[in-house]
Amino acid sequence: MKVKLIGINGRYSHSTLALFYVRNQLGIHCPWLKDIEIIQFTINDSYYQTLLRICSGKPDGLFFSAYVWNSDLIRRLLWDLGLALPSCSLVIGGPQAGVIDREMENDKCCVVHGEVEQLDATFYSDLEANRLRASYGSNKVHTAGFPFPYQSSDFETSLRNRSIYYESSRGCPFSCTYCLSSMDNTVHRKSVEVVKSEIRQILVHRPKVVRFVDRTFNDVPERALAIWDFLLQEDVSTLFHFEISPRGFTPEIFELLETVPSGHFQFEIGIQSTNARTLAAIRRPLDIDEQLDVISRLAAPGNIHLHTDLILGLPFETESSYLQSFARLFPAGAHYIQMGLLKILPDTPLENSCQEFEIHHCASPPYEIMSTRWMDTSTVQHLYWFGECVEKFYNNRYFPSIWNYLRTIDEDIVQFFSGILLISQKRLLFDRAATQKLLSEIILQLTENRDDGELIQELLRHDWLRCGHRSLPDHLQVEKGEQQPVDLRKHLYGVLPEQIEGLYTKKNRNYFFRKSLFFSFSANSLDALGYTRVNNSGILCFLPEREASLFQLNRVVRLDGMEQNS
Repeated sequence: MKVKLIGINGRYSHSTLALFYVRNQLGIHCPWLKDIEIIQFTINDSYYQTLLRICSGKPDGLFFSAYVWNSDLIRRLLWDLGLALPSCSLVIGGPQAGVIDREMENDKCCVVHGEVEQLDATFYSDLEANRLRASYGSNKVHTAGFPFPYQSSDFETSLRNRSIYYESSRGCPFSCTYCLSSMDNTVHRKSVEVVKSEIRQILVHRPKVVRFVDRTFNDVPERALAIWDFLLQEDVSTLFHFEISPRGFTPEIFELLETVPSGHFQFEIGIQSTNARTLAAIRRPLDIDEQLDVISRLAAPGNIHLHTDLILGLPFETESSYLQSFARLFPAGAHYIQMGLLKILPDTPLENSCQEFEIHHCASPPYEIMSTRWMDTSTVQHLYWFGECVEKFYNNRYFPSIWNYLRTIDEDIVQFFSGILLISQKRLLFDRAATQKLLSEIILQLTENRDDGELIQELLRHDWLRCGHRSLPDHLQVEKGEQQPVDLRKHLYGVLPEQIEGLYTKKNRNYFFRKSLFFSFSANSLDALGYTRVNNSGILCFLPEREASLFQLNRVVRLDGMEQNS
């Protein structure tokens, strides 16, 4: 009997963790199964080619893991596979499996509910006899000792060049009404020693990314501290991703996290809203001031990438309160602020409250909201595009100096992005490629008549060059009458010493001047960029190599006074 386990991912670098658990359970309970193959696709692959690859070899059983992002595609595949392989057993699991089964309204599929480790033994005997029932459920007792999902060979086959997903715990301590985890907030955690042992089995293969899928990794702070400390002792360049809550951060945790090398840890932090009534309605009782303080403290060293979330359309959220959440979150300094639409997932408590809250949402996955009692359709539409501006302008590495500067002057950031949105819509940004050139043009257009307009132009110029560009675009060119970069290079070549320690030697001096870029900046811009003031202006040298930082921008050194160095 030949069985294929099919993963449909959002992109190629992703992998479907559930399939590896299923593979292992089939291996335990079905020794007669000699041919189990894991195949992974993406939602962007050619549909017909995907169908042909699944059908090849005439498998006897096909297993799918269904989620909101892939359920439409899986529903289509199941229908066509039922026609192409009429004798093949089609099995679906995952959070969207029951929805797919109800919508298909036929007996083509077998639906498995719950954890595969707790699946009733009759499923496996029925699979062998080719007489699967319409559905099977796991018993209600969650497994506290869920197994390690991977085999060594996976890392050279199914997981090659992909992110590795790993769960050190199952369940979530929160009961957010919009989440499927809200029905059961029981959490089962592997011991720290087991986590260490399993992570070592992964790290021996030197993966680029390991994503802990724990819903709240640090719900037990002491445990999180021990695992983070262990990871920092491992000699790997792997990026570790964690979903965390800004609760329970101790001085010991902050002290340890300050030592994390840049690009080694990445945190995803769900803020969702700063509106107290909204947080109470979705059963997420958190101290907002404490959350924002934790984010600020984590952001200060600049070594851990911080991804934060706000949700558009939650109960009791008005346009004003939603924008106020953004205004409060921005100064904390997170590197990524995702302003996503609320999705009304089937079988969640919030779905049952849609009539009470007058929530209207799309009928098909991912079930985005269109209006609520507190936001009509036009308001949701406006705030959606506001969030898209944040996505395009803020959630990248293009303008770090701009955002840092706006924080220092307590800019009305809602008004600032509202201005960006107005210009972006006039320039049809959302129908075009959001290049750094176009985005910087829009920021310059917004700010050119401000008192600090010239300063912002200099900061844009600085950020442009730090991104590795070899020349300035037209809108950032140095004005006539100012010292031109080519003249500055000639001047510095004549006055700088034969060698400068840490910068260049006699041997590579010509190479240094050929590959480096030199620009003069005003004292105000140097102050805003964090350089110590020496004169009323200063010269910055943009080197060709990248610095070891989160955004891996080009290295910059200040040359003031080096003319006298020997």
